[in-house]
Amino acid sequence: MAGSKGTLPYEGAYYTFREYCRNTYGEPLYKISLNIGCTCPNRDGTAGTGGCTFCGAAGAGEFAGDASRPVAEQLRSGKEQARRIRPKIRRYIAYFQAFTNTYGDPAYLRSCYLEAAADPDVTALCIATRPDCCGDEVIALLQEVSLIKPVTVELGLQTVHDDTAERFHRGYPTSVFEDAIGRLSRAGIPVVVHLMLGLPGESEEDFLQTVRTVSRLPVTGVKFHLLYLLRGTALAEEMPADRLLTEEEYLTWLGDGIALLRPDISVQRVTGDPPKELLLGPGWCLRKAQVLNDIRHSLKVRGIRQGCRFESPADGQKG
Repeated sequence: MAGSKGTLPYEGAYYTFREYCRNTYGEPLYKISLNIGCTCPNRDGTAGTGGCTFCGAAGAGEFAGDASRPVAEQLRSGKEQARRIRPKIRRYIAYFQAFTNTYGDPAYLRSCYLEAAADPDVTALCIATRPDCCGDEVIALLQEVSLIKPVTVELGLQTVHDDTAERFHRGYPTSVFEDAIGRLSRAGIPVVVHLMLGLPGESEEDFLQTVRTVSRLPVTGVKFHLLYLLRGTALAEEMPADRLLTEEEYLTWLGDGIALLRPDISVQRVTGDPPKELLLGPGWCLRKAQVLNDIRHSLKVRGIRQGCRFESPADGQKG
């Protein structure tokens, strides 16, 4: 786990997903979102019902494939779409995105992972799940598949503050996340962590404390998400739209978070892609291209580069 502010694996203000793919796999890769029909322990009564209060009906898989179709068919369709958008890219990541993709019958999960790994155009697999669904049997399965194609796990932490997590009904304490991170790391499985800005009741300092904590864990990448309200979610009934972050606030929080982030952690997302037909607010996040430009401009104007304020545990012990 690097913490050096010396030689960095990127040129811009932060370590992008594209640069991470080049450094890790030798070329840019395109993620194809898959849906294998998993549910979530926070929906079926195991950990709770209804899911996290901000979570829509698709469980963050609004752009994933059709669960009624085999993985191989979803990959074929995804490649056809990808070639229209990124015609020069010919290698892909099979992204198991919808709901909790290590939660289900192990034999079925294994068959889905192996079907994706068998595709000659698939370079790696990425599996979105929850830390409370990363038991020993799951980790052994991930290790098995990783002998065929590299496997990364995505965990939806959002915050390290358990009081905030209780408000949005995450369904597990942060200690479970820390335990899962340790076991996945020891098994050689890279982890990408989802962090959310603007959660109900959280201040910027609360968000920055989450970044500090994650930066000291064996994490490979992060995805920063804006809290937005979707029609039909519990949060939409609880939280007024005028309490959501403005773009100016988001730019400030995000920049400060990037400054604190360990320099070698890839930043794989800096904004979201809410489904337009369900979005209640904030409206500014629909201007994705403009928001990305605004983020780059804000970081440049503020002189922020990833890790410029990062302190390793050793740094904190000095003096």
